[in-house]
Amino acid sequence: MTMRILAALAVLVFGIWPATAARAQDYGYGDTVECRSRNYNYQSCPVPWRDARLIRQLSDTQCIRGRTWGFDRRGLWVDRGCSGVFADAGYGSGPGGWRPGPDWDRRFSVGCASSGYQYQFCAVDLGRGGRAYLDRQTSNSPCVEGSTWGWNRAGIWVDQGCAGVFVIDRRWR
Repeated sequence: MTMRILAALAVLVFGIWPATAARAQDYGYGDTVECRSRNYNYQSCPVPWRDARLIRQLSDTQCIRGRTWGFDRRGLWVDRGCSGVFADAGYGSGPGGWRPGPDWDRRFSVGCASSGYQYQFCAVDLGRGGRAYLDRQTSNSPCVEGSTWGWNRAGIWVDQGCAGVFVIDRRWR
């Protein structure tokens, strides 16, 4: 009877372990996690970070932040076939993490994406006199300020499929 219980536990533990979606690796970027969307399904990968960045794409399916991968309160997620190696984006305070520079609170980047061509608001405090600039477009749909993206004191809005990385400059006047 005891051998059966041990055998059942071994099958359970070793049968589930290879199916986990997140796996720690060393890719020369500190702590990294491999996160895979199997069979084009949504997969959440718990990580101790506050944000992530894609280090290496492992799938043939394109990994696009806000569309096929992202970060939310539950952690890192992938979907629609995206598989990749992800690292801490450097906004955490853990060992080896982000070290603030002199303008750390005035100028930084944030991603914002219009999923399904729907309006999306990405809350970020621009402060009084702040401004947002499109640094890098990550969508195939055009990002045109005032038409498919814009900003106000409370954050950035995107629409009609626009996705990009935006620079927030709180020093602008």
